[in-house]
Amino acid sequence: MGSHATLTVPTPERMGRLGRELAALLRPGDLVLLSGELGAGKTTLTRGLGEGLGVRGAVTSPTFVIARVHPSLVGGPALVHVDAYRLGGDLDEMEDLDLDVSLPESVVVVEWGEGKVERLSEDRLEVRIERAIGDTPGEDHDPRRVVLTGVGPRWAGVRLAELA
Repeated sequence: MGSHATLTVPTPERMGRLGRELAALLRPGDLVLLSGELGAGKTTLTRGLGEGLGVRGAVTSPTFVIARVHPSLVGGPALVHVDAYRLGGDLDEMEDLDLDVSLPESVVVVEWGEGKVERLSEDRLEVRIERAIGDTPGEDHDPRRVVLTGVGPRWAGVRLAELA
């Protein structure tokens, strides 16, 4: 159910662009679940999302604050960037973070959220970033494979493959 796409993203610049393109598909209340090893490009993608959404503040990895809110400068949804790595079991803790925005009116991007955020919403966009297999990482050539999976009715008609 939902939609699915696999893209090859050759450079960090492209990863940022993918974030901007993805932002165009997002609506308030959307939950984006980002997974991938350290340094895979999750923050680069989220930075592109923030640019695409027109939010305030530089998007950096929220490692020490758990969640960072980037208010919109253009009357759109705020971007709530969550690092669930330090969240213990599940996202009841998210409710306790006392964010100064309403999650249903924001776009929520969660890194390291597997097994923790799925029950927050039946609708979510899962973005898995992997190093492209068989490529020798070089200075300017470290391609990624990005697997996008839209889960739930919200994503049923969304053509993620058109992002490629």
